[in-house]
Amino acid sequence: MKPKNKIIIVDDHSLFSQSLELLINSFKDFEVINRFENGKVFISYLQENIDTEVDLILLDVNMPVLDGISTMKWIKENMPELKVIALSVNDDEEVIIKMITSGAKGYLLKDTSPEIFRDAIESVIEKGFYFTELVSGMLVKKANDDSKKINLKEKEIVFIKHACTEKTYKEIASEMCLSPKTIDGYRESLFDKLEIKTRIGLVLYAIKHKIVLV
Repeated sequence: MKPKNKIIIVDDHSLFSQSLELLINSFKDFEVINRFENGKVFISYLQENIDTEVDLILLDVNMPVLDGISTMKWIKENMPELKVIALSVNDDEEVIIKMITSGAKGYLLKDTSPEIFRDAIESVIEKGFYFTELVSGMLVKKANDDSKKINLKEKEIVFIKHACTEKTYKEIASEMCLSPKTIDGYRESLFDKLEIKTRIGLVLYAIKHKIVLV
């Protein structure tokens, strides 16, 4: 039997977090393993339980004691492998950009439908990111339209398209009939060429330059 994906909720609104837990636990392949009321107690938990297995963090942006942005920055610096979706009632562009650039793999408003919410948590766990049309538009707008045109080789474009899917780098290598080492070379070369540091950055570049459509 396939193990369930483990999720932690960090939100100071008890009624909301309990309701969210009930919703998540109603999904077949997901379960909430813990809830915390602010970033400080959540970080303390991570520091004391470094071997905790968790597939996704749902992080409220506006919390007392330690808010979502500060918590996200700590995660990026200390446990960057953790996948995080930011949750908020705030659709302010500056806040959204701060959370994404601090390492969040997605940003959802709290009035999101259960169907979209489920799609989002599945996408972040499987593909590593999820952006609604609203957030994608903001990220593309933020990108510098005056950036110099970069000539990409055909194989690099093919690689970027694959990188925007749920495929692992090993699976991309197999799909392109190349060795994993060659794919690693493509990735690092593109990171340098495009001045980005993560796969998320590659996806944003692809969206901005219409290599992939959202």
